[in-house]
Parts: sequence; structure tokens; C-alpha cells
Amino acid sequence: MADGNALQNVSADIQSPLLDSELAMNILNSMEQGVLVWSADERCIMHNDRVFAVMEIGRDELYPGRRRRNFLKAAVARGELSQERVDQVEAHFASGAPFEFDRTLPSGRVVATNARPLPDGGHVVTFTDVSQSRRAAADLAEAKQRAETAETQALNALQETQARQEEATLLAELDEWLQCCKSLEELFEIVVTFISKLLPGSIGELYLYSNSRDVLDGVCDWGTSGLHDHIAPDSCWALRRGRHYRYDMQRIAFSCHHVKEQAGGSDARDYLCIPIVAHGDTVGLLHVRFDQAADRKSMNDAQHFAVQCGEHISLAIANVRLRDELHDQSTRDPLTGLYNRRYFLEALRTELAMAQRKDSTFALLSFDADRFKAFNDNHGHDAGDMVLRAIAECMYDKFGEGQVPCRFGGEEFTVLLPGATLSEATQAGEALRAAVEDIQVRYGSGALPRVTISVGVAAFPDHGPLPQDLLSAADEALYRSKDDGRNCVTVATSRHA
Repeated sequence: MADGNALQNVSADIQSPLLDSELAMNILNSMEQGVLVWSADERCIMHNDRVFAVMEIGRDELYPGRRRRNFLKAAVARGELSQERVDQVEAHFASGAPFEFDRTLPSGRVVATNARPLPDGGHVVTFTDVSQSRRAAADLAEAKQRAETAETQALNALQETQARQEEATLLAELDEWLQCCKSLEELFEIVVTFISKLLPGSIGELYLYSNSRDVLDGVCDWGTSGLHDHIAPDSCWALRRGRHYRYDMQRIAFSCHHVKEQAGGSDARDYLCIPIVAHGDTVGLLHVRFDQAADRKSMNDAQHFAVQCGEHISLAIANVRLRDELHDQSTRDPLTGLYNRRYFLEALRTELAMAQRKDSTFALLSFDADRFKAFNDNHGHDAGDMVLRAIAECMYDKFGEGQVPCRFGGEEFTVLLPGATLSEATQAGEALRAAVEDIQVRYGSGALPRVTISVGVAAFPDHGPLPQDLLSAADEALYRSKDDGRNCVTVATSRHA
């Protein structure tokens, strides 16, 4: 500062004869700064006129001979300085080192105080009005802070937008895979693969209600050491409250009983339970636990994303179940649950094509309930339906995966046995005949008469190359069983015989 340099030059020569000259005083009075000189014994020995305007004080507050402690005491009274600041100033004066500080006047103006020691132990002090520069600096700092805040907010908004876009992309990819599922088993596999990657650091399970609706069965899990086979519906707060439930150890929350059981009764980590709702009906539960080491924002984001995943999984399960229901309606007999005639014929054509290509064999069973019309006439159609369902239960017990038990129509049944020889099919037919003969069907307060079946057996390629050839051969064998007294198994006559 130019005036400061001039001041230092003046103060260095302050005891020269020029000090008392009118020229020196005119120079000091022409300065923009207020100037005063303290003697070694802390008394004012001179000051310029500018000091009164800069410091906003009267001439009765500063004059030659005024003691410094009184001058500072008056500053405390005006509110310019605190007593703590005065003590610091006195300590600086005593140290003999230069120092400076800002003071704020009652009017709000800021005055910079700069003190420099003199060779004789006194001090020269300058007072400079820096209100405008300090205000400009404060405005600049505030503007900079606002800019930094705006930049931070913009970056946060951009990161949030990018995170939401990434989530949308991941959910779209999840949806694409879920929509391609042909079965719930495929859906479970996709859920485990995606959730373990979409929610890194999480572990969890997916449960679906059993047909009886009294328990939820564990169907898949990721990152866990074991999956509950079953949990009770009332063991979860989310299912009881009808909406997703977040357990947060830092808030008022109560752990679900199924979580306590899995944790051995100890306090659980933060977790989320999300009801799986399909077409307004709760069909299951998605349970997700999170790593406690994650920060709160990351955990909140992860839990929000988990809820979205749960919604998409809910829709996928609903679609697969609806597809299964429609497929069952088109391929299953509504009374017995067995495959219907349409599905059986498609399966027969498919098996025939495969057997011709691989030069393998397969067999058919064709049978019906003996004297079923008379049974209906004597006991009623409800009793007849019970008999048909009982026969279907025997078929479920005797025939496993890959084999196709079918209600062909009325009391007529067929079974497709892929890979079976004629001998194996005959044994299967005999086992079924014996099982049906042992059935005891209860109706009302009593038991219905014993039920028997007559069975015909045919096989590829022994009995023809076409589906109608095989069906006709099996039916002919069935009629021969009827002619032979019923309740027996007959093998079709080979076309080469």
C-alpha cells in the first residue's frame, strides 16, 4: 500500500526537527489514513486530523497526552473491541513486534489497524478504512461459496440422474430376462443371478405361499448359509402390515420373528422385507439384508432399488403363474388334473418323431374303468367323479417324470411311456391294474364298490409307424381285455404276426 510505505518513511524520521514543522503536519493531514503516535510510556504524542473521521471519534477522545489504556477502554465501551482483543493488543505492544487487525465500528465500517514499533520504544499506528475492500472480499467469498454449492448440487443431481438411469437400465434388462421365463424355476435362477449383482453386498431369500396358504416355502436364496424351508405368514411385519418393512437399527424398529430365528435370536442387521404382490394378491416375500459397513445414503439407495426389484419380480411371478394357469387350462383335465386328449396327442406325435430319429422305442397303455356306466347309474355322477379322481391318484403314484398320464375322455385313460419296451409297459400296466383294484373309495357314510380297469398295451415300432396305428392297437387290446373278463392286461397283436 503506497500510503503505508509513505507512513513508514515518516515514522522512521518522526523525531526529526521536521516533526514540529507545519509542512510535516500538512503531509500527515493529507493522507487518507488516520495516524497517531504512542510514546514509550503509552501516551499520545501526536496524531493527524484524519484519524477523527476514520475512527468516527470526537477530539475529546484523542489528544496529545491521552493514555493508550484509556483510548482502548473507550473503544471497548463503543463496542469496537472486546476486552479479550484489548488484552491481545496490549500484549502485541509489549512484544515490540509489528502487528495488525481489523475492527468494526458501530456504523458497520471496517477499519484496519496497523502498528509499527519506533526505535525509542514508542509505536506509530495507522487506521485505514477497508470497508469496501472487505465487503468486496466477503461478497467474492460468498459468491464463490454459492458457486461451489451450486456446482456440488449440480454434480449430485447429475450423479443421482446417472444412478437412476443405470437402475432403469438394469431393471429393463431384468425385465427382459424375466419375461422370457418359461417356468418359476427359471425365474428363481434369474432372480438369484440378478439380485446378487444388482445389490452387491446383500444377502437374501425369496419365499412363495404354499397352495394351502398357511406357510411360505423358501424357493431361492443368494449369499446365505442356508434357506428356511418354511416361514409362517405372521412371522413377518411386512406381510402383517401389507407393505414393505425396513428394519433399521438406528431407528425405532422391531425385528421379524423369521429373521430372529435365522439369526439365532440375536439382533439382526439392517434388512428389508418386501411383499410379492401379483394382481392384488400377496403371493410371497422378498427378504434382503445389507452390509452394515455401507454408509447410510448407499444403504438407503440400495433399499429403494430393492423395493423396485421386488415390484418387477412380483409382476414376473404373476405373469409366469398366469401363463402356467392358462397352460394347465389348455392341457389339463379339470376333474382329475391329468393331461387332456389334446396334450396327449401332441406328446405322442413328438415322441414318435424322436423315436424314429433315434431308432428307439416307446409304449402306450389304454384302459378304462369296468362297467362305469352302470356304476354312475347306480351311485350317481358325483360318486363316479370320485372314482375317476381316485384312478388319477393311482396314475400319479405309478408314473413319474417324462411319462404322460392322460384322461382321454369320459372313463377312458391313456399313458405314454417314453423309452419303454413292450415288456416294461406290460409290467407297468399290471402294477396299475393291481393298484386300482386295491382302491377303497369312501362316499358319504360308506364305501363304494370295488373299482377295476381293463388295460391294453401297444408299443412302437411293433404295432405301427403312425399315432393312429398305435392308438388303435392299444384300443383293440383293451377290448380283448373286456372280452376276457375285465380286470386284466392284454398286449396288442403285432402287425407282423
